[in-house]
Amino acid sequence: MKTIKKLIVYLISTIILLPVLTSCEALKYKPVDARDVPTDPKERVKKNIEEGRGFRLMGGIDKAGKFDFASSNPLWRATLDTIDFMPLATANYSGGIVITDWYSESGTFDEAIKISIRFLSNEIRSDALDIKVFLKTCDQNMNCAINENEGKLLVELTESILRRAAKYEKEGIEKNKKKNPYVTSTPDN
Repeated sequence: MKTIKKLIVYLISTIILLPVLTSCEALKYKPVDARDVPTDPKERVKKNIEEGRGFRLMGGIDKAGKFDFASSNPLWRATLDTIDFMPLATANYSGGIVITDWYSESGTFDEAIKISIRFLSNEIRSDALDIKVFLKTCDQNMNCAINENEGKLLVELTESILRRAAKYEKEGIEKNKKKNPYVTSTPDN
């Protein structure tokens, strides 16, 4: 009697677990052509890493999603490094904006600048940044006028940020190649 109950429990458990296990992608049978699999083990490892397959305990390529941190975004780092001499009013990575406070190089209050940088993309391109430079000029009576400046400073600021970001990205790619010599493409691909 006990063996029949055990048999029924095993049978029911198997019936319940079978659809669950077969729905797992890792357990599904996938026919493989031997011509598509490299014979050299190093080449197989390289191919598996490029396709995001394999077992990794620490690090590796994650196909689930990409979560950037401010320190790993070259455009963000380059922006903060470029305007590091100015006091920041707001720096919000998740909102994609950096706003400086009014800054005067000479320490006088008759002329000051304020910079607002919005990130439209994480890609290092000239249209990835929306930079606005504001110029405040005040007279002797402290009557101030604020105008948006689209002159030479805006162009120099954009070029400096993009040049620095490209340098940081190149350094990151080289660092990634040293850590994992099998990966030939950038981590963003």
